[in-house]
Amino acid sequence: MAKKENYLFDNIFAPYCDSEKIFLINEEYKISYLKFNKIVNQIAHVLVSKGLKAGDRVAVQAEKSVIQIALYVATIKAGGVYLPLNTGYTTNELSYFINDSSSSIVIVDSKIENKLKELLNNQNIIILTLNGDESGSLNESLVQQDENFDPVDRKKDDLAAILYTSGTTGKSKGAMLSHKNLVSNTSVLKEAWQYSSDDTLLHMLPIYHTHGLFVAFNLLAYVNGSIIFLPKFSIQDALKWMKKSTSMMGVPTFYTRLLSDEKFNHDLVKHMRLFISGSAPLLAETHIEFENRTGKKILERYGMTETNMNISNPYDGERKPGTVGLPLAGVEVRIADKVGKELANGEIGIIELRGENIFKGYWQMPNKTKESFRDDGFFITGDMAYIDDNNYVVIVGRDKDLIITGGLNVYPKEVEELIDEIDGVVESAVIAVPHKDFGEAVVSIVVRSNESLSEDDIKKNLTEKIAKFKQPKEVIFENELPRNSMGKVQKVELREKFKNIFLN
Repeated sequence: MAKKENYLFDNIFAPYCDSEKIFLINEEYKISYLKFNKIVNQIAHVLVSKGLKAGDRVAVQAEKSVIQIALYVATIKAGGVYLPLNTGYTTNELSYFINDSSSSIVIVDSKIENKLKELLNNQNIIILTLNGDESGSLNESLVQQDENFDPVDRKKDDLAAILYTSGTTGKSKGAMLSHKNLVSNTSVLKEAWQYSSDDTLLHMLPIYHTHGLFVAFNLLAYVNGSIIFLPKFSIQDALKWMKKSTSMMGVPTFYTRLLSDEKFNHDLVKHMRLFISGSAPLLAETHIEFENRTGKKILERYGMTETNMNISNPYDGERKPGTVGLPLAGVEVRIADKVGKELANGEIGIIELRGENIFKGYWQMPNKTKESFRDDGFFITGDMAYIDDNNYVVIVGRDKDLIITGGLNVYPKEVEELIDEIDGVVESAVIAVPHKDFGEAVVSIVVRSNESLSEDDIKKNLTEKIAKFKQPKEVIFENELPRNSMGKVQKVELREKFKNIFLN
């Protein structure tokens, strides 16, 4: 009989689950690994009591909190598949993810519980509530639950999580990540970034995203480190807690905002060993300004929802501004043409990846999954790059029109379809333009038939329909959209024309 195991829990969380060392810290609490594991076990009992079986999906849209992050570990320990959802999603978007994933248990803020029940139309789905202050039916259910729980058997190739990412039709695709995918990446990052039990990570990232969840949280748990666990980024909190941190992970927005405050200086961060940036392009000028101000070089890396981390500037060695570095151990990287033929250094092509970190495919999309992989197992990312003379990878753009704003993915087609439904709109094109704070900003170019239609009209129309991060920061009216001889809208021209609107 095969030995019982829960591959992700056993490798990442079990080694230190009885440790008295402080794991999570903020203004209100200091929680040890032991205490955290007891909370995890109580939540696992609740999930099982609600009918969770191995392989069932648990969809979560809740504010960042100790119970919320413990819910992730509890889902894994109880044999479930964790499905984190952006807190900015509307209830209409939420119902799509829940239905598409056939989630059996859903955890949401109590403010939207009733509306979600209406949208789900009395399906056999258990809904629990968890609010930002940790109140709600989930917390109430923890009372008197056993603080011990035996992990449910899950092997390394079993599904651990589904993360939704933008798709070519505008509808999100569920990227299936296995226990092995997550464990392999965490073990590689420990060595690449030299994390140890001496580290205290300043964590201000959301935990519905792979960066804050599978990279930052898993890694510190794996090495028995400590996490300063803040609900969100603020300059004042960052400046305060940085004094007690050894490292920080962030998106470019965090770093540009820190640089805007004169109190962020060399003396404040001289004890810090590492600043990591990802989820969106870091402008070379930000990289240089950061080094001039602090004497520290940001380490930029490259990852995806489907793969976690693939490429990173070195911990020891040159960190080159404008590059994402070198392939991580165990990750094969090639730059290829449209048919998968490998290109020489210096030639621009599509990044293709192979390794234990690469996802299993897209949930219930066998055709899309097949299209996304070469016959030799390489995953086609759609990101365009070249490898320089020193073998560093330089990303130059994306094969598709995907926008990454503040580290979050926006697919233009979804936004365009909603704008095109508005009375007085003939057509629209949604593009990304450079933005110092967000990396990229969503901008809509609109052709209108009604001159009285205003930018404010369009923005108001979108408010209840899509998450705020997907809504255009600027709406620009034009007489027509540029097209090629085949009638295809030339977004390259639009991006060039409006590239400086947020930089001037």
